[in-house]
Amino acid sequence: MSAKKKNPVTAAADKVVEKVQEAAHPGNEIPGSPGPQAPSLAEPTEPAGPLPPKPDQRGPETYSPTGQPTRTAQARVAQGGEFLTTAQGTRLHDTDHSLKAGPRGPVLLQDHHLREKITHFDHERIPERVVHARGAAAHGVFTGYGTAEGISKAAFLAKDAETPVFVRFSTVLGSRGSADTVRDTRGFATKFYTAEGVFDLVGNNIPVFFIQDAIKFPDVIHAGKPHPDREIPQAQSAHDTFWDFVTLHTEATHHTLWNMSDRGIPRSYRMMEGFGVHTFRLVNAEGATTLVKFHWKPKLGVHSLVWEEAQITAGMDPDFHRRDLADAIEAGAHPQWELGVQTFPDTEDQMFHGIDLLDPTKIVPEELAEVRPIGLMTLDANPSNYFAETEQVAFHVGHLVPGIDLTDDPLLQGRLFSYLDTQISRLGGPNFGQLPINRTHAPVNDMLRDGMHQTAVHSGVAPYRPNSLDGGCPFVAGADTGAYIEVPAEVQRGPKVRAAAASFDDHFSQARLFWLSMTPTEREHIVAAYAFELNKCWEQAVKERALLVLANIDGDLCAQVAAGLGLPAPEATVALADPQPSPALSQLGGRWPVDGRVVGIVTAGGADLADVRQVRRAALDAGMVPLVVAAAGGTLDQDGDPVTVQRTFATARSTEFDAIVIAGAPVPGADAYGARDAKVDDDAAATTGLDPRVLLLVTEAYRHGKALGVWADGADILEAAGIAPEAPGVVTATDPGAALDALTELLTRHRVWDRFTPAV
Repeated sequence: MSAKKKNPVTAAADKVVEKVQEAAHPGNEIPGSPGPQAPSLAEPTEPAGPLPPKPDQRGPETYSPTGQPTRTAQARVAQGGEFLTTAQGTRLHDTDHSLKAGPRGPVLLQDHHLREKITHFDHERIPERVVHARGAAAHGVFTGYGTAEGISKAAFLAKDAETPVFVRFSTVLGSRGSADTVRDTRGFATKFYTAEGVFDLVGNNIPVFFIQDAIKFPDVIHAGKPHPDREIPQAQSAHDTFWDFVTLHTEATHHTLWNMSDRGIPRSYRMMEGFGVHTFRLVNAEGATTLVKFHWKPKLGVHSLVWEEAQITAGMDPDFHRRDLADAIEAGAHPQWELGVQTFPDTEDQMFHGIDLLDPTKIVPEELAEVRPIGLMTLDANPSNYFAETEQVAFHVGHLVPGIDLTDDPLLQGRLFSYLDTQISRLGGPNFGQLPINRTHAPVNDMLRDGMHQTAVHSGVAPYRPNSLDGGCPFVAGADTGAYIEVPAEVQRGPKVRAAAASFDDHFSQARLFWLSMTPTEREHIVAAYAFELNKCWEQAVKERALLVLANIDGDLCAQVAAGLGLPAPEATVALADPQPSPALSQLGGRWPVDGRVVGIVTAGGADLADVRQVRRAALDAGMVPLVVAAAGGTLDQDGDPVTVQRTFATARSTEFDAIVIAGAPVPGADAYGARDAKVDDDAAATTGLDPRVLLLVTEAYRHGKALGVWADGADILEAAGIAPEAPGVVTATDPGAALDALTELLTRHRVWDRFTPAV
């Protein structure tokens, strides 16, 4: 009997799995290539199967809808085969022409391919998230330190336990088509695929929230969203309805102040702190409980954009944050965060140093309760498909594992209902957990059946308990066999009321704590943010009410914002608190790794190319991402050692770079005239003999506090830009190596803060 012939689709998939990327895309030290290999100039005509993903990409690990590991190669769950087919696998010979009654005749209803193709296209989009619609995500791994074993029995926190994770970062207010760098709260949601089931830690980059009770969540989001009559402004809080709400609901004051600080405009997702916001309850192996707050601490430090930089970036590159995350991973600069916890005794009153741990508008300063590291997360792969993974991932604060339990925080309690309800609506039914990105890595035997998009094929006849027809399976587990058992905590008893505890009434003392913890530079940014946002409001009453709120935080803050609004500063209506400042709340003062920092290398394309090569190599060796900027694209010195140009003077903007080195003094490029590029000042080009776009690049970078390095002819650029060679953060060196070394040291502080002189 002859051997069974292998399925051609399976055989093709095997070839994909085994394929070595022989035609790797050139220049892959620099991220951004769209595919795994360079394309041919002509359209390919020789049939071949799908290319493998890029080295930086991977899809969800292959588990069945019921959590069984399939060990299937990821190429087996992607498209396969050499030829175009229908959804049912029938090969097609044409997909460019509808079936017609003659070349000029009407289209026929029998065209099943047209109907399938168009119908599927019509339904490609699912409802976007009401909040957190715009996001970016990555795969990674979490490694437990074992330091949490005394407070939680969760298996993924054990020493050296490795757990796959999928992390989604997002903005809150904007639609999917909005920009990344708007002033907004950011989501920081992590899905842990643990051996005991899925655990979702769904938080933000700000440790407090606008409201204390989930019943007001529709209100605060309706207030922050675009006005319903005009659907403007998009993805921003600088409008009347937002400020009307937060000045009437003063519990929002603390979060609003964080949002008006530099925290509202992160430099990147890689440099963003994350918080669980709520107080959770951990349970150890002996059943003892501890209250905790979760913190994600980025290894690169917490850094932000400056406001003008954020505005320019939103226009130049609205995808700035998602591009930065993907490029860093592709370049091998894998971002890392330590997961830490603040721990508190699980007392009956659930208070700590007078702070109500159930109030989501309050923090516990790190000086009162240190953050204890319990594990390290590394993001090391980009998604292979945005829709299937980033868009369809479904988080839920009720996805818990043994060792982690909830508290009675009223905002958290409401989220337990809202998240599940949202997924059912957005993802078309109750089986959203069976989507590949959401599948648990633990076996599932849940007795849940049918429903929209059911992809598991259940066996047995008795999906109920107790039963004998299926041999009694499934059986309930006990504490000794890994069951999730809620902590039998005492319930606060009292009359049924719509009310909050008196401890929730303090809306200003922690906002004042935050303000007093800021450096003078950070305070200047907060004042500017309030003045900008409130000047965008139309109603005078809203502005005046906002000043009343600010007066209860700090008189100087209120006076400076009032001056920007042209209004008198009111007096405080409550006694101002006198908290001890918390240095941990400031972003300034530390030194941080330079991994993944982007350095622009400006070249005139002539004798300076040897220097360009040297600086580029040194930057790569230091873990940074160098981008060569020249007058035109392509390569320089094609006959010798070619230098690839990643950006041109027309496409580059200072906002993309953390630092700029100038290897030469470029004369105006062929496209350096106003009719071709509006950034060009024709008079400046004629007067200086230099390309005006390079001058703009340098002056903007200087204004935004970025390090600049020059040598040789590069000093001409500084002179033409009116920048003193001895100015803070300007490096003038005799050779490129010394310039880059000095710039690298400056980059450890993120910006040259000495350029920002606060008002006296």
